[in-house]
Order: sequence, then C-alpha cells, then structure tokens
Amino acid sequence: MTEYDYWKIFPRMPKKVTIGDITIRDGLQHLEKFISTRAKIFYLEELIFAGCRHIEVTNLGNPYLMPQFEDAKSLLTHLRSERFKKRCARKGVNYDDLVLTAITIREGAVDRAIELRKQGIGPDRLLMMVSTEEEHHFANSGCTLPEYWKESERCIQKCNDAGMVMCGTVSTIWGSPIGGATDMKDAVEFTKRWLEIGAHDVEHADHDGSASAPDVYRYFSMILDEIPDPRLHIAHFHETKRVAAASALAAMQAGIINFEATLGGMGGQPANFLDDCPVKGTGDYYYDDPRYVGLMCLEDLLVQVDEMGIAHGYDVDRILWLGRQMERTVGHRLRSEAAINGRTLTEGHMKYARPGLKKRKEKLGEAAGQQMPSDWAPQAVLPEKYCA
Repeated sequence: MTEYDYWKIFPRMPKKVTIGDITIRDGLQHLEKFISTRAKIFYLEELIFAGCRHIEVTNLGNPYLMPQFEDAKSLLTHLRSERFKKRCARKGVNYDDLVLTAITIREGAVDRAIELRKQGIGPDRLLMMVSTEEEHHFANSGCTLPEYWKESERCIQKCNDAGMVMCGTVSTIWGSPIGGATDMKDAVEFTKRWLEIGAHDVEHADHDGSASAPDVYRYFSMILDEIPDPRLHIAHFHETKRVAAASALAAMQAGIINFEATLGGMGGQPANFLDDCPVKGTGDYYYDDPRYVGLMCLEDLLVQVDEMGIAHGYDVDRILWLGRQMERTVGHRLRSEAAINGRTLTEGHMKYARPGLKKRKEKLGEAAGQQMPSDWAPQAVLPEKYCA
C-alpha cells in the first residue's frame, strides 16, 4: 500500500520552521526609489511584533555605492533604544530573542559594525558572501575567491572578538546569472570552509532563481549528510521562475528548518539608480527585465507552511496586511498572491454563493448534504478494467 503520511515519506521534514525576514535589507536594495527611514522603522517594528525574531536590518557597506542604506545607523539606533525595548515588552516580545543582522560584504563594513557595537547599537550578527562562480563573486565583492576567503577569515575573528557572530553565505549553488552552470559539490566544500574558519551558520543562496526542486532536495540532502545539524543551515531562494515555493518544500523534505523571505518577494541585485540619480551599486544589471528578480514571498511562504500544519511563530494575517501596505509604500504591485487573495478558508467564501440551492434540493426531495441519487449504491463499484 502507498504510504500517505507525508512525514513518514520524508522523515527529515520539520514540524516547526524558523523564517527570517530580510525585507528592509535585501528587499529594498533593488528599488530605484529611496524608502524613508520612518517607513523602514515601521516595517522593522511591525515584522517583529508579527512574530519575526531573525531580521536583517541594513547593509553597513559604503552608502556611496548603495545610498538606500545611508540611514543604517539610525535604524540600528532605534532598534537598540529603550523606547523600542519597552514597546516589545508591551507587545509580549522577549527582546533577548531578537537577532539583528547587518550585511558586511567587505572588511570596512565589518569594522563599521564593530564601532557601532562599541557604541551599544551594533548588530548581533553579520553576513559575508561568496559565490562558487568567480565572475559572480567578483561582481559582488571586487575580489578573487582566494583573496576574499582570507579577508573573511580575518573578519570572522574580528567579529567574534567584538561579541558578534558571522553568517557565511554560499551563492550560485544551482547556477550563476553570469557564468552559467555550477557544480553543487563546490557549494558543499564552500560550506565546510565557512565553518572551518569560524562562521556561526551558513546561508545557502539561489541568488538568481536557478534552482529546481529535485536539485534543491539533492543539495540539502548532501549538506545534511556532511553537516547534520539543521540549525547551521539557512535556505535563501529567489523567484526568477516562480518556483521558489517548490524549492522551499524540497528543502523542508530534505530536513532544512531555517528560511529567509521578503514581503512581496522584493529584492535582487543592488540598484544602480536611485530616485533621480545614477549610483554605482554593483554595476550593470545582469538581467533584462526587473520583473525577473526578487526573493521568495514571506506572505506566500507563511501561508504554505501554515496550511501544512508546520509551526512558524508568525501572525499570518498581520503579515498579509503588512504585504498590502508595502505595495502602497513602494507604489506598485508586488509578487505575493496570498497578500491579495488571503488564505484558504475552511468555512469558504459564502458571500459568493448563488441563491436558491436549498430550495431546489427541497423541491427535488433531496436531503441536505446529499451528494448522490438516492437509488445509487452507498459506494462506487469500479469496473474491473480500472482495478489494480
């Protein structure tokens, strides 16, 4: 007989997941419009009050390159303020459960994080990033891979000495938008290298939506065979082909418990134009249409895992509301379908029912809830040619 219990078919499948939000950093970095500091603070607070405990706050890199993050210090200052801590207490949020992350692609940004830490407003966690495909890595960092690995080793030591932890990202696992096909075995080795030089955890990233569900399952199975603790691994998927939901499911089937997403599926390569001015960003865009960039939608992922009965810790309805507000903030339709259409309701949508069904059943002498003609057998009998 076929096994119908999903968790018996996939014994590593989690009953609980952690979903970090990266809207205010990764989500906004692609926008060619500056989002006000007030709006960023609003969404950071509301995401936390709605259940987020792992949140990317900002990018501490050079604001000349990415002016969307010129208010990085203001955001961190607010989240470290006594006022915000008191608001958390009133909302029933344990402030000590929050993990505030800042992106620090290069050593100068790590040094900036350390200075902010000394001022009492620094992040808890930093993130550096390598791509297994060197052209993509060079576009993001300006370094060769060997050069960057040595820099990362120094930065992790600095970070740990300052009381913070470092996440190491491995990108282009399933392919590169510049160099094309990649080998998943390289990403497994890169993951080991991050942990070898002292990284606290590893983000496994599909930065251009190259992943397919079978390869995601295969890769994370390889990772957990080599490094079995699922707490060390975070899945990060982009939505280029609108298959991130399938990738997330495949990752869970393999045993992954940590994910990242953004409101509305925003995000992508840093903008090279902001408001009315060209900016450096990371150079020319490596895509032809801005509709083909973005991350997995937080709203849709939450609805997906919630309806599977997987615990996640969020107020889903509040997140759906936030997704609709974010569309107003950025001024255009975002990718989430759940934010618009809501969740599957067990009670249905009776406001769409056509009038007259009850009266027609009564007229025909049918009982309420009757589905088959009264003279039919209680159960169908299949013709022999359809039977196994």
